[in-house]
Amino acid sequence: MTQAQETLKDLSILLKLEKEEDYAQYERKVLHTSVDERRKQGVTWYPIQITNKYISTGERFTLELDRTTHQDRHHAFQVGAVVSVFSGLDVDADTLPAVVSYVRKDRMKVVLNTDDLPDWLKQGKLGVNLLFDEGTYREMNKALKEVIGAETGRLADLREILYGAKTANFKNGFDFQSVNLNEGQNKALTQIFNAKDVAIIHGPPGTGKTTTLVNAIKEVVKAEKQVLVCAQSNAAVDLIVEKLDTLGLQVLRLGHPARLTPEVIENSLDVKISKHPFFKELKEIRKRSEEYRRMAQKYKRNFGFEERMQRKLVMKEARMFKEDADRVESQIMEDLVDEAQVVACTLTGSTHHLLRDRVFRSIFIDEASQALEPACWIAIRKAHRLIMAGDHLQLPPTIKSLKAAKSGLAETLFEKAINHIEQSVMLSTQYRMHPDIVKFSGDHFYNGGLITAEEVILRESNSESDHFLFIDTAGCGFNEKVKKETLSTYNTDEAALLIKHLSSNLSIQETVGIIAPYKAQIEVIRDSVLKSSAFDAVRDQVSVNTVDAFQGQERDVIYISLTRSNEKSEIGFLKEYRRMNVAMTRAKTRLVIVGDSATLGKDNFFNAVIDYAQQIEGYRSAFEFLY
Repeated sequence: MTQAQETLKDLSILLKLEKEEDYAQYERKVLHTSVDERRKQGVTWYPIQITNKYISTGERFTLELDRTTHQDRHHAFQVGAVVSVFSGLDVDADTLPAVVSYVRKDRMKVVLNTDDLPDWLKQGKLGVNLLFDEGTYREMNKALKEVIGAETGRLADLREILYGAKTANFKNGFDFQSVNLNEGQNKALTQIFNAKDVAIIHGPPGTGKTTTLVNAIKEVVKAEKQVLVCAQSNAAVDLIVEKLDTLGLQVLRLGHPARLTPEVIENSLDVKISKHPFFKELKEIRKRSEEYRRMAQKYKRNFGFEERMQRKLVMKEARMFKEDADRVESQIMEDLVDEAQVVACTLTGSTHHLLRDRVFRSIFIDEASQALEPACWIAIRKAHRLIMAGDHLQLPPTIKSLKAAKSGLAETLFEKAINHIEQSVMLSTQYRMHPDIVKFSGDHFYNGGLITAEEVILRESNSESDHFLFIDTAGCGFNEKVKKETLSTYNTDEAALLIKHLSSNLSIQETVGIIAPYKAQIEVIRDSVLKSSAFDAVRDQVSVNTVDAFQGQERDVIYISLTRSNEKSEIGFLKEYRRMNVAMTRAKTRLVIVGDSATLGKDNFFNAVIDYAQQIEGYRSAFEFLY
């Protein structure tokens, strides 16, 4: 057994630890707890009211639900989450499996994974539970077993190359040049075209990683006719699909319609099926099948022999029509996959039954630095050649088990590969940030390797505002607090200062993002934005969210509320400096960080941030803005 196989065996043990911790957290919140406790935990809405029901994209039932109690409670439901709708009146009734397609504070839309609506749905006293999604773990384990067991063949080769036991091979002579790309981006495309096994594209913030990847996909499709494109999250997949569609490529987006953004729904399998020439025939066959099924259900068991035989024949007819419908639908789906130049899905989505026996000459994985290694192997099993893009100095994968993370699960396949494959390319020209904003991250995380595009310098040449500002709350008595229900940290005084400073610097021409590391602080700031009349004219231009939600996004102005302020200098997961790298690199024109230097200053990283602000005359005391 090779070293890579041994490491992957250990990785499967760590994945088991992660699943156990993930399930334990779910169990503490959902199982063995009362409905009232689950409501407090934010994992159950009960009772709910169905305000609307209709057939949505992909011929699926959609329910619009309103939460009727506990509206002030924070909840854990997110778009794409797996849920179940249940009856509080009939505890023995089967639940309805569904996926969340839209959610706000007290309103949710769920797309049902069933063709029939039960009678108890009309009886009231309904609820919706958040479920544990075991499918992803099952697919990751299956992939790891296959990769570990590969002794020969392409999968074994890629495993050894990615772990550094074999050398990645590259062709010579091809030099890609596009007038639409800069020198570094063209170098990346050249590397992709010359790679026989693996190509790695390292894309720091604002350097056009997605633009580079999309252009690479477009060029590779010309030679290979079809490629598979994957990413860890649905949002990342949808972003690439949107850009590829703009370039005129035939893109097929696999995945549940509830998890897709409106911009790419036309590329989804469900919509493409509905527009296929055979769809009219498919609907007609389904209609006949349903008619026969309803007819058969009219027959009662106490009918005589002839009636029972008649019912049996009608049911047989219904099944035959259903089988015909399944065959037609299968043919439509195969046609759609064959016609697609790009098949796009999440890493787990690459297990879709339509891709079961397909192998792709090239597979692209975007945001590979945010994906767990076992998830990457799910897709790589279908690859002859692999292209990965990401930035291991931005957000890492989300891991529930601290033990698993520290033992190696937190190290991604992208990180391992970039350390083993010398020919990886880092994009170095950034098009987003004012030079004052990018300099700290460029020096601290990228060894000074980032340069600012000339067009950005020209764009910012007439701007006279402070581009990088640190507002120090030390000595103000802005002490943090902990929300009892969620144990999340918040700081109302710091939030009020941030809102006051932002209110006096608002511009109708600018988009604004407010980032905080804690959900409780997000809630405090979001409520302030909603209630303050200063935001009436620009409220739609202001977004308030966590670092994770802002990954891959940009705003003209970014405010960061660091929140922590205590006598022990405890900063919690602010020590995850890669998150700060993401937060600090979302701003185009102006970055304002609000924090307590007395709490943060004992940490080397944050001390360096404060020193940098002082060097460029961007340091201010909060006392300047209090009155």
